[in-house]
Amino acid sequence: MTTPPRTAPRIVASDLDGTLLAPDGTVSARTVAALAACADAGVVVVFVTARPHRWLVELAPHVAGHGVAICANGASVVDVGAQRVLEQHGMDRDRVAAVAARLRAVWGADVHLAAESARGFAAERAFVSAHERPAGSPVAARIEDVADPTTLKLLVRVRGAVPAAGPDGFVAALQEAVGDLAHVSTSVSGTGTEALGEIAAPGVTKAATLARWAARQDVPADDVWAVGDAPNDLPMLTWAGRSFAVANAHPHVRAVVDEVVPSNADDGVAHVLERAAGLARRVAAGRAR
Repeated sequence: MTTPPRTAPRIVASDLDGTLLAPDGTVSARTVAALAACADAGVVVVFVTARPHRWLVELAPHVAGHGVAICANGASVVDVGAQRVLEQHGMDRDRVAAVAARLRAVWGADVHLAAESARGFAAERAFVSAHERPAGSPVAARIEDVADPTTLKLLVRVRGAVPAAGPDGFVAALQEAVGDLAHVSTSVSGTGTEALGEIAAPGVTKAATLARWAARQDVPADDVWAVGDAPNDLPMLTWAGRSFAVANAHPHVRAVVDEVVPSNADDGVAHVLERAAGLARRVAAGRAR
């Protein structure tokens, strides 16, 4: 039986895709209201996402007074309204080249890479994405030829590797290939055959950047709630004082959290935010007596 939280968080950190956002990628009316309720109650909500900052433009109205989001699996902290990267923790060109070489040593020409940087997106010609390539994005045969001086996130697809291994096995194989050169994760929460490896600099995770950001607000982990759905959320969920998974989350995520809430289709994050705001209001009322 889940023990309900007794104290209010000072920060709620939430993943976006598959978590706070509805299946169609929108913010539901209930979630909008819950975000406003947290702001009114003094609970800071920060988005912590695998998305690059260019994908947050439409979410700017929902970022509270602090104005920032943690993007690219922790590789950047972004002023959402200004679309400006405030800090970045990326890989230089030499590291990107070394990671690419290790991947090609295992999978050869079946490896296809793309890169996200503060400036935007770049890709190899053979890289396939469900998302439309931004106009003007540089493209080349090898990612090394178009990568920026600092790459926030290297995206990896390997032709034919996923059906046999599954997404979890795919990520494990990528990590074995790159070794200590980089950290591999995935934002895929399901167990199907679609997989995308997401490679960051060593030690760069959602948890590491969130912890630094919270420390600057003088907020310890015990006063942070975190919500997620995918394996790349696990470091953040295990760091936070209290953790939640939406019902549609990856099985590994559901297994480690303190509580499972309704799915993203059923406003699961709104449930968490409403509870946080309610607890904060009760605490404030008690102090006023």
